Amino acid sequence: MSEPIRVAVIVNPELPPGLLANTVAAVSIGLGARIPGLAAARLADAKGREIDISSNRPVPILAADDATLRALTLKAVAHDSTLAVVPFPAFARALHDYADYERAFPGRDLAGEAIDGLALAGPEKTIRSLTGSLRLLR
Repeated sequence: MSEPIRVAVIVNPELPPGLLANTVAAVSIGLGARIPGLAAARLADAKGREIDISSNRPVPILAADDATLRALTLKAVAHDSTLAVVPFPAFARALHDYADYERAFPGRDLAGEAIDGLALAGPEKTIRSLTGSLRLLR
């Protein structure tokens, strides 16, 4: 049996509240698309009204400064494909069309980019080893 999946979202706490919320939302959507089993289910209440679930496991929101986010991103992308890695590079905020981001990304080096946020999902042991020293966002 495979190890349980763990999720973590890490953001720079210095971001203004609106950008912080946008970053969490954007990387969470990316994570859900990469691993549909994190949600993609429906539930019905006692009257039969159906809803789409938000998540079937906890999603801790952790805090890290830019240097830590960049180092964590580079460490995470070095893992095998069992680890889902969804970064939000700061340069993306200036681009308002995904096609522009898609064109710009191959010319960028993540090692030199400010990273506003990062979502991770994968084997519990791996996620714990990557994020265990980070504090919850407060």
